[in-house]
Amino acid sequence: MSTATTLPDEFAELAPFAGWALDTWRERYEKRLDSTMDEMQAFYDAMMPRLAEILEYCDAFNLHDLPDDARNLLLLAFSLCETSFPVEAWRQPRVPDSGSADLELVREPAL
Repeated sequence: MSTATTLPDEFAELAPFAGWALDTWRERYEKRLDSTMDEMQAFYDAMMPRLAEILEYCDAFNLHDLPDDARNLLLLAFSLCETSFPVEAWRQPRVPDSGSADLELVREPAL
């Protein structure tokens, strides 16, 4: 996580979800598995209506030169992607009927 997980002033109401601003896919996946459905639903409900605005805001910057607050906002959007299937389809943090299966990412693109 970068800095004190600040967000742009325009998105201050998302501050309670700053714990979802995680740097790697693995951290986001583990956060998903460690979260309750109520926690994921609250995050999803706060983020989804603002997603287009979030992406538009982040698009105003060069991806490799994002200010910390915009980078944190983008990381929240990545976490929204991680929680969308559990919230919209599965109604559980894990992939249904996957048992103890796990996905290991060999390499992740840098942000």
